[in-house]
Amino acid sequence: MTLTLKAMNRADRRAEYDFFQQMPEQNGFEVPYRGLPYAEFVATALPARLAAAAGRDLLAGHVPDTYFFLWDDAQLVGLFKVRHHLNAHLRAGGGHIGYGILPQYRGHGYATRGLALALTECRRLMPADESEIYLSCLRTNAASLAAMLANGGRVVATDDQEHYVRIAR
Repeated sequence: MTLTLKAMNRADRRAEYDFFQQMPEQNGFEVPYRGLPYAEFVATALPARLAAAAGRDLLAGHVPDTYFFLWDDAQLVGLFKVRHHLNAHLRAGGGHIGYGILPQYRGHGYATRGLALALTECRRLMPADESEIYLSCLRTNAASLAAMLANGGRVVATDDQEHYVRIAR
């Protein structure tokens, strides 16, 4: 078993599309392309995501972000959305990294090992003056919190809905 993170790309478009169709929206993980026809995904969504990773054509209030897919050999098992830097809204909420593992692969350590890889990418992409990586998860998502803590995270705040976690750069 070899785990790798691969940035969203045209060569893997079919597997990436299939991931979005299989991935449920739960635990705060948003699945923006569910139900989108494949041709539209290829023609509009994929180019828009690649532009966002390059910091082009961003919507107001958005920052550059790269979608990194987690592969176990030839099987796509998860997605890590890495924001290159934070704005005030992200600092107070979602943070640098959001992630989801397909349901059939949960409970096998993919989130923990994938997050370690995503943290490396985040450190590479983020500005030097950001000293911590911000993450959050729903209070009901104990598995996600465990993955964050296993990667050096510390809970800095908790509210009615979420845990807010920081990991040193």
